[in-house]
Amino acid sequence: MKIHEYQAKAILARYGVTTPRGEVAFTKEEAREAAQRLKSKIVVVKAQIHAGGRGKAGGVKLARSADEAADIASHILGMNLVTVQTGPGGRIVKRVLIEEGLDIKRELYLSILVDRGTGKVVFMASAAGGMEIEEVAKRNPEAIIRETIHPVVGLQPYQARKLAFGLGLSGEVATHAAPFFQALHRAFVDTDASLLEINPCVLTGDGRIVALDAKMTFDDNGLFRHKELRELRDLDEEDPLEVEASKYGLNYIKLDGTVACMVNGAGLAMATMDIIKYAGGSPANFLDVGGGASAEQVKNAFRILMSDPSVRAVFINIFGGILRCDVLATGVVAATKDLHVKVPVVVRMEGTNVEMGQQILRDSGLNFTIANGMKDAAQKVVALAGGAR
Repeated sequence: MKIHEYQAKAILARYGVTTPRGEVAFTKEEAREAAQRLKSKIVVVKAQIHAGGRGKAGGVKLARSADEAADIASHILGMNLVTVQTGPGGRIVKRVLIEEGLDIKRELYLSILVDRGTGKVVFMASAAGGMEIEEVAKRNPEAIIRETIHPVVGLQPYQARKLAFGLGLSGEVATHAAPFFQALHRAFVDTDASLLEINPCVLTGDGRIVALDAKMTFDDNGLFRHKELRELRDLDEEDPLEVEASKYGLNYIKLDGTVACMVNGAGLAMATMDIIKYAGGSPANFLDVGGGASAEQVKNAFRILMSDPSVRAVFINIFGGILRCDVLATGVVAATKDLHVKVPVVVRMEGTNVEMGQQILRDSGLNFTIANGMKDAAQKVVALAGGAR
């Protein structure tokens, strides 16, 4: 689950992380009043959407008066902001952050995330703050400093000092940086976050370290421990089909291809998308119905797949264990009839009651294509979807 910048900063502030003074505004007048309360010579009006690259797209502007802040806010609110992370569809801006301007001396990059390679949390830092970290990693990978954090002892003071010195900080600034970094790590761990990114983290003219931006993403599996975080979810920032899928316990992510996928198990779903690409096609989604899906869940999954107008064919790839093949087949037949599915459906199933499941599909009177293995299924579904792209 993602949250907005102003929400992330409120969380970080509770852990002692220094952030700029600011207020969220939903209207032009709220923006004016917020700027007046800040009493800052320069205020920053920042579009609040779940995507980076807002500044380059025109979603971050400076104002030198409350009236100017209100005028800028009126232009940003309601605009369709297209950034490198939103995709061509963009995001409609429904709120802005009105924030005090700062005297910025240096910009740094900080992030904390789970490193799958080590199975531990890693703290990443770079003196190239304000830039896209992907570009920094590509052009100058040695500019990125990494500290792997032991899950039992956490970020140690000596590691925080190494990060500070690696960023070129010294003296009193380095002394302040170490507890700043440790506070970020505590916030990351305590909230079950999967990503915490500060870009940029700035060093001000008066020697303060301030989180000028903040991005936080949380592990959905840990949200049951954090009622206060669940309340921060903004459904307007999520794909409507993904929101609908979450109501039925389905893991769905929309993609830009033409072959819809219905799979049980995240690993098998990833392999399914890979083999579709290998066959020359392009997956339209990631959809994991889970190991214990019912016929009703299968039907809802099918309905969500068919809600995507770009879908030209469906690839159902199931290994029957807890979800028996006959249960799956019953759900697929019912869904196909009820939803009047017109696109081709290719089914590859193995496991419990596979013969029974295949017979149900054959006896349905519907035009299912039963595949013999994943490679065969991928080749057939790509062909039915219009061939290799």
